[in-house]
Amino acid sequence: MRRLYEQGFEREAVVNLLAFIDWMLTLPLDLEREFQREVEQLEAEQRMQYVTSFERIARMEELVEAIKLGLELKFGPEALNLVPEISSLEDVELLRAVRNGIKTATTVDELRQIYQSSTTDNLLEN
Repeated sequence: MRRLYEQGFEREAVVNLLAFIDWMLTLPLDLEREFQREVEQLEAEQRMQYVTSFERIARMEELVEAIKLGLELKFGPEALNLVPEISSLEDVELLRAVRNGIKTATTVDELRQIYQSSTTDNLLEN
């Protein structure tokens, strides 16, 4: 299975072949369980695709745009003063937290605490 994925076969083709082999060959229960664990691990690895720096930057830019829209809609145009601070963040997960925080934050300062506390935590860890 690993070689099939490495050769670029789609998941559906691999699963179809696996179903055919499973139909033709019966493994002892302990080997069947071991094979199932290995298949699950392999599929988990396949879902964790490498993200290029270009894709990461594009995601960050999209998040910043979503944050800008959310800030303006919820807090008004004055809230866009936060954009330079938010744009300097380099952590996609932190940007997602800020975007999601717009839903529950009642003030701009409350939203600012999301990324300032995380930035302070990172500095203390290093």
